[in-house]
Amino acid sequence: MLNSDQTELDLPPTHSESESVFSDCGGGRGGSAQEPRGGRGKAVKKDLQHLSREERRRRRRATAKYRTAHATRERIRVEAFNMAFAELRKLLPTLPPDKKLSKIEILRLAICYISYLNHVLDV
Repeated sequence: MLNSDQTELDLPPTHSESESVFSDCGGGRGGSAQEPRGGRGKAVKKDLQHLSREERRRRRRATAKYRTAHATRERIRVEAFNMAFAELRKLLPTLPPDKKLSKIEILRLAICYISYLNHVLDV
């Protein structure tokens, strides 16, 4: 698993990403009159050489594409987390059975229930 310093987005950005990410570095759309269209990538790379790795990472993370992808991953993670709590909740006995429990209440009740089941097996 990757830690926070090693994301898949630490890779160099693609050509289209570099245009949007580094537009404030002078590497925006439409080449200048002095520079041919194909040479723009070299100018962007020169502008990036003075930036630290952390600053380059911050600029990549500031793009709309990155934020959208991150929001999607986070939504999927939260949905999976909530589904796991719902499944755990179904296994726990409460009165009434359909009583709404918070996540911390579900965890505490699960701990007590596991302890009770261990006690029943020991007796």
